[in-house]
Amino acid sequence: MLTFQGKSVINGVAIGKIFIYKKGEQQVKRTKIEDTESELARFRNAQQEAIKQLQDLYESSVKSIGEASAAIFEIHQMMLQDDGFVEAIENIIETQSVNAEYAVAATSDNFYKMFSDMEDDYMRERAADVKDISERLLTVLNGKSAGMEKLSEPVIIAADDLAPSETVQLDKDKVLAFVTVHGSLNSHTAILAKTMNIPALIGTPIPLDDTVDGKPAIIDGAKGILYVEPEEEILAQMQERKKAEEEQKELLLTLRGKENITLDGRKIKLYANIGNSKDLAMVLQNDAGGIGLFRSEFLYLEKEDYPTEEEQFTVYKTVAETMAGKKVIIRTLDIGADKQADYFKLAHEENPAMGLRAIRICLTRPEVFKTQLRALFRASAYGNIAVMYPMIISVDEVRKIKEIVAEVKKELEEQHIEYGEVEQGIMIETPAAVVMSDELAKEVDFFSIGTNDLTQYTLAIDRQNPELDAFYDSHHPAILRMIQTVVDNAHKAGIWAGICGELGADTSLTQEFLKMGVDELSVSPGRILPIRKIILETDVNTL
Repeated sequence: MLTFQGKSVINGVAIGKIFIYKKGEQQVKRTKIEDTESELARFRNAQQEAIKQLQDLYESSVKSIGEASAAIFEIHQMMLQDDGFVEAIENIIETQSVNAEYAVAATSDNFYKMFSDMEDDYMRERAADVKDISERLLTVLNGKSAGMEKLSEPVIIAADDLAPSETVQLDKDKVLAFVTVHGSLNSHTAILAKTMNIPALIGTPIPLDDTVDGKPAIIDGAKGILYVEPEEEILAQMQERKKAEEEQKELLLTLRGKENITLDGRKIKLYANIGNSKDLAMVLQNDAGGIGLFRSEFLYLEKEDYPTEEEQFTVYKTVAETMAGKKVIIRTLDIGADKQADYFKLAHEENPAMGLRAIRICLTRPEVFKTQLRALFRASAYGNIAVMYPMIISVDEVRKIKEIVAEVKKELEEQHIEYGEVEQGIMIETPAAVVMSDELAKEVDFFSIGTNDLTQYTLAIDRQNPELDAFYDSHHPAILRMIQTVVDNAHKAGIWAGICGELGADTSLTQEFLKMGVDELSVSPGRILPIRKIILETDVNTL
């Protein structure tokens, strides 16, 4: 028996044979071309075909994994149309009179090195995207079909790494799990794996050869271990665990329609996080009590220019109507840091996570902010909409926001445009907001704790950097104490406090949050029922 330790993306057990997936070898040779115009046309045709493939991928992925996770394929389409990337390829074809395959491969290498050498973590991650779109171009140019090879039986896929486009094309009926040698917990592939709910290990030092290929294996997602040719005792244990997991899934389905009330009678709001209106099906399917975080920035990331008031209004109205009176909390745009939209023309920053982002953009570009607020308040006439503001650090910021909101309301009233009662809250995701939470609570209707950024800023650790995974501790006592402080200060002021970050979905902390008095948990739709089960089985008085 061989064992390999990796980093677990998804808990759970997978049992089956290993299938080693290797990308099709793109043999690129430098060939002299006489007719460069024909070769340019050949490249452009391949570019259009690759864009079409990505659009098809995007549309199918939206249905299976939701719009937020499928957004990577729109980003890849934009990269394929990037002037710098395209001009570099065409220039090599024209000036060197060479074949399109060589020009694509050479440009890919140059851009990959350029991105890899950048100091900014977000830009470094784009290096993998460059490789992905280049491989797709080469596949089209070589006349091959893109995508994962058809599998004859369910397997555990092992690979050096998997591009997002490869991961999403996996036939879920034939894939038990996957394990990769490289990759980070915050990579696109890891995020997609979580959404698709496929057990996965990354950073696993597995040899991609006959040592493991075709051999029976087990992935233990709880411990992050891959067993190859497992001993009978381990196999029996894992089979028992897998059976229990399946029974648990069936049991969870019986919890649909039940209220989130603890044994001692305390009711908890259990809401869902989404990225766009197309994610609503998953919200309803998993019986969420409302939407605790609508990431409105995806409306901006999907556009090549600022979305208009009408475009935003239509989306917000659709969400409000679909949720039929259930709470819909919409976060105002959180552009900046790792979420960049070129048309904002943000200056390069040495440390974008601490730069011009979120509410700081809104307060320095009030015309953009007011457009979104008008759309939000107009949509509130069609449902139960609340608004929350990200990256707050001071009472002054909240008061400036309230002044702008008052201006928007006055404009709507003068124009005889209806709007509803709108709760206004803030995200607590900076240590400053925690320290000032007693004063901030007097200014707003609710708090929503964004644990991802709060952990990053409190521990001074870049959560996008895989080299720091060993130091990144979301359960750090300092984080838990901060959450308790925020909840206590909220309750003293008579407002409610929830959690909308990744920590809210951590079932090992659900009872701890109940004990703290957290009023609301907002998580990915697939985590609703597992958390509901814990709530229904908990007596807070005994904790």
